[in-house]
Amino acid sequence: MHATRIDLSAKTRKKVMPLLQARLVDLLDLKLAVKQAHWNVKGANFMETHEFFDEVASRVEDLADGLAERITTLGGVALGRSQVVAKGTSLAPYPDDAFKSLEHIAALADRFAAVAKATRAAIEASADAGDEVTGDLFNETTGALDKDLWFLEAHLQAS
Repeated sequence: MHATRIDLSAKTRKKVMPLLQARLVDLLDLKLAVKQAHWNVKGANFMETHEFFDEVASRVEDLADGLAERITTLGGVALGRSQVVAKGTSLAPYPDDAFKSLEHIAALADRFAAVAKATRAAIEASADAGDEVTGDLFNETTGALDKDLWFLEAHLQAS
């Protein structure tokens, strides 16, 4: 760890950094899944869905950036290389054979729900470790993931 004047103990920081890193990896994988959908979606509502996926990917990237910056703020090293993501993600591989809008939306909804669930669990774990600021960041992240999950599910519920 790098030195910092933040008044959290090294023990606390060492407990929360793996929580942050695990969720960072999942968010980076999630962003790539959304981009996969963005690039490959087909169908009558192509343009609307294509643009929607790009907006969602941008929001997920911002969430990942927030977690990475918290890691470095605490004196850690944020790891976001493709090899780290491939090895560390908790998400199931994204299907290569999804093309229709609703196929992509369903696949993404599953992944958003999984990342939100894992992030929600990290809220309490970081608070238990003594870092409520990281807990707040996880809380904000979960809220944003829940909102995008709602957007995805609204498409599925209309069909």
